[in-house]
Amino acid sequence: MTGLSGPTGVVGPIGVHGGRLLARTADAVLDGTVVGGFSRLGIVARRALPAWPADPEPESLRDRTALVTGAGSGIGLAAAAGLAALGARVLLGVRSQEKGAAAEQRIRVTVPNANLAIVMNDVADLGSVRSTARDIISNEPRLDIIVHNAGVLPHEREETADGHEVTFATHVLGPILLTELARPALRASGKSRVIFVSSGGMYTQRLPVDDPEYRAGGYKGATAYARTKRMQVALTPLLAQRWGSEGVDVHAMHPGWADTPGVVDALPGFHRVMKPLLRDAKAAADTIVWLAAAQPPPPVGRFWHDRRSRAVHRLPGTRQSSEDVLRIWRYCAHALGISPVHPAGPS
Repeated sequence: MTGLSGPTGVVGPIGVHGGRLLARTADAVLDGTVVGGFSRLGIVARRALPAWPADPEPESLRDRTALVTGAGSGIGLAAAAGLAALGARVLLGVRSQEKGAAAEQRIRVTVPNANLAIVMNDVADLGSVRSTARDIISNEPRLDIIVHNAGVLPHEREETADGHEVTFATHVLGPILLTELARPALRASGKSRVIFVSSGGMYTQRLPVDDPEYRAGGYKGATAYARTKRMQVALTPLLAQRWGSEGVDVHAMHPGWADTPGVVDALPGFHRVMKPLLRDAKAAADTIVWLAAAQPPPPVGRFWHDRRSRAVHRLPGTRQSSEDVLRIWRYCAHALGISPVHPAGPS
């Protein structure tokens, strides 16, 4: 790639615009190959391109408060550490005190002066979500960032105490309810950001408009996971509109293929075969931290990967209509007992 001088500039006959065009072309090629884009090779290559967005400034999250769900391990732990390193007060959303304490200890190895607090939260349990929201509103003057990272990939169909399929409750219902109830703290921020951690696996599924709870057909955990991750991405523009009038920016992203405890447990065959190409948790969390701290703020309502907005469909037959999205939204709103109407008008 003659004329490129690395991530900070472009020299030679190609020029700035030519360098950016080559960078976008290289990025698109990586994205199109899937393996090249989703693996650790993708982020290493993209970091070397001149179009790679700048890192957030040091201390850019000083005096900000962030909640990270599923912060006990893997991508959630790495995201929490990344936010703490930028000066944020980080609330570690975990399901057990022991896991929270272990996560806090691990973060302090690399961020000794981290401002951390443990928040007990089971995002699949709507009662726990309501309790978490009450505690945050009572104890935190403001909430600037929510990272909806908690995830599950069950081997068999399970229902929560509220009667919802567990991946749907964990990835969709719980995060929506938590954000909805935490709105007073988010409004107090003045300009807050909500980030849904989705998955590249969502590309394989269409929106399950007629069966959001996965009651029909043979249940497959990986399919349930991908379907609910598709729901997150499909609902992101609508939620950005719903909460945007209150100063809440909403984003979705996917971290690529990561070497995390969750992948080892849920997809051992995939992990065994792909391990040499998997990203570490820090690389997988990179775009989460960037979306939380980047200035100027990234455009809202989009789907991100490796610091760039990405297409939300790759395969034929996965596209949905606006009415499909509204049907899923209305189902979620009814299940949560919230109004489906957002401030901009009826939905």
